[in-house]
Amino acid sequence: CVLQPTECFLSQPEEKQESPVKAKRRKKKKISDVLQKSAPKPGVPADLQNLLTQHFGENRSVIEIEELKLSDSCFLPANDLSHSFSSYLKEICPKWAKLWRNHKEKKSVVMLVLCSSALRSLELIKSMTAFKGDCKVLKLFAKHIKIKEQMNMLEKGVFHIGVGTPGRIKALVEQDGLCLNSTKYMILDWNWRDQKLRRMMDIPEV
Repeated sequence: CVLQPTECFLSQPEEKQESPVKAKRRKKKKISDVLQKSAPKPGVPADLQNLLTQHFGENRSVIEIEELKLSDSCFLPANDLSHSFSSYLKEICPKWAKLWRNHKEKKSVVMLVLCSSALRSLELIKSMTAFKGDCKVLKLFAKHIKIKEQMNMLEKGVFHIGVGTPGRIKALVEQDGLCLNSTKYMILDWNWRDQKLRRMMDIPEV
């Protein structure tokens, strides 16, 4: 009879010790909380340049790092609210119709658009209708599409624009499914923020 109450008393303080630990776990800061406190700033050319230097800095010589540097004239900012995606593309590529009609190479695209998600890719494909005309656009993301399907399509047909995520595009290049020799334009969906308010450069996997 004496052992029973002591067992009950021992189990109660253990429960009390666990509860503050659980409370602490809930209070962990999320990246969205941090971003919400600071006003979202649009990306600038220096952001991309710093990212390239950080990524390649350890494995490249001084000369190779210099070759990676892009002048500000290589960038056309899309922070002007008067631009739609199609009108932005028309401004950076005024001779698009001639370019895509002359493109005959398989396993390649003339323009590559990189987005942070599959849903964002679909959104941009819909919004470039006025720009693309009759040229062929290929979805280059992992959601509901197998990499072998994309490789087969690139091998059998001629596509002019590829829109997708960095992970899938990287995999296609590494597996020789996509060749970048014919690529003239690379569009980074740099300033768009997802539900967690992250830009593409804020996602560690990218």
